[in-house]
Amino acid sequence: MSDAPRVEIYTKENCSYCEKAKDLFDAKEVEYETYNVTGDEDLFEEMVDRAEGRKTAPEVFIDDELIGGWDDTSALDETGELDELLGIARDADCEVVEHRRLIIAGTGIAGLTAAIYAGRSNNEPLVIEGDEPGGQLTLTTDVANYPGFPEGISGPELVNDMKAQARQFGAELKNGIVANVERLEDPSVVEGATEDSFCVDLTNGDRYTADAVIVASGASARTLGIPGEDELMGYGLSTCATCDGAFFRDEDMLVVGGGDAAMEEASFLTKFADTVYLAHRREEFRAEDYWVDRVHEHVEDGNIEIMKNTELIEIHGSQEEGVDHVTLVRNEKGHPTDRLDDPETEEFDFDVGAVFFAIGHTPNTDYLEGLGIETDDEGYLKTKGGDGGGQTETAVSGIFGAGDVVDYHYQQAVTAAGMGSKAAIDADEYLEDFEREREEVVLEESEEVPAADD
Repeated sequence: MSDAPRVEIYTKENCSYCEKAKDLFDAKEVEYETYNVTGDEDLFEEMVDRAEGRKTAPEVFIDDELIGGWDDTSALDETGELDELLGIARDADCEVVEHRRLIIAGTGIAGLTAAIYAGRSNNEPLVIEGDEPGGQLTLTTDVANYPGFPEGISGPELVNDMKAQARQFGAELKNGIVANVERLEDPSVVEGATEDSFCVDLTNGDRYTADAVIVASGASARTLGIPGEDELMGYGLSTCATCDGAFFRDEDMLVVGGGDAAMEEASFLTKFADTVYLAHRREEFRAEDYWVDRVHEHVEDGNIEIMKNTELIEIHGSQEEGVDHVTLVRNEKGHPTDRLDDPETEEFDFDVGAVFFAIGHTPNTDYLEGLGIETDDEGYLKTKGGDGGGQTETAVSGIFGAGDVVDYHYQQAVTAAGMGSKAAIDADEYLEDFEREREEVVLEESEEVPAADD
């Protein structure tokens, strides 16, 4: 009889976080059972009962113990607790696993494009998947504007194809999250490293060294920090409509935001909701005209109602019953939370059964603090830019940036891919110079002639 723990994952169709959970256990070579709740009411009720009322997917269990959704499972993996539960805990000593020419942090479009180009340049990159494998595109059901796909393609499908392409050219993908990057203090700890190499620590305790690092760790979905948010995340509150919208069929739903993501999520939710309400704190939307037009089509059909100059300030409900209602504030001048003392600001309760945040992202750059890297006030990585080569170079020689971790303006898959290719080319040129200088030092040392004895 096997002593291996029993891992069970409740999933649903078109669920990117479900795929991330399965990829995590696949990477650990841990067997698991999956239960697809889509279209199976009894199985769905079983999941909700075992998951203590949660109505989102995935839900992970180890030996009948509730681990939780993707965020919970990923958090346990970061601390090493997941490996302990699985009986594969690592030694606490932080020893260097190996030295690599190039490490890429992130497997979104920028990171995977960089991996393809770096692999073709024989740099054999090690690609660390990060806490959101595949990046933000895995949350998109229909990518209609990526060149080469006239019929469109789903985000997860595009990402998986790019992963296969990267592996084909020699990239190695590793499940893990980068916790820290710093200059290597003692290059003698691993063969191939020099005083200019970097030490890359993962949250699970693994440590690698590298001659160059491409930062493509993207950005994570923002939340509001309002009352009810922590308690109800996963119990009617979500940051992924495509993952969780179907669980709240026939409910009134609230989407918070005014950009492309909010418009796309509101449009998607019309498949399931009684009515979708779109709350935006200003009069004008930031979204491109295509998405605004699509939303207005749904408005004409009676599927979406727009609530401009309106902000969410509290979510009410319980983990047992889910979201019951929300509290909103409205002021015709916009940004009503900045005008709470204004007598024209109206505060009111509003009945909805689910809430979805689509309010932008925060760049994932915290792990670079030890390098003295330059960022803007929002945390986005600063790169050289301009014309000619080296556009993705940062202020730290050997560190390059690409994708949403740098780009706070365009944030498109195609621009991320372009930046990823630039970063790989810049890194390749850097590594060639790096290798040439190292060979010259070795040659000079070998040519030194010891002084003759008197």
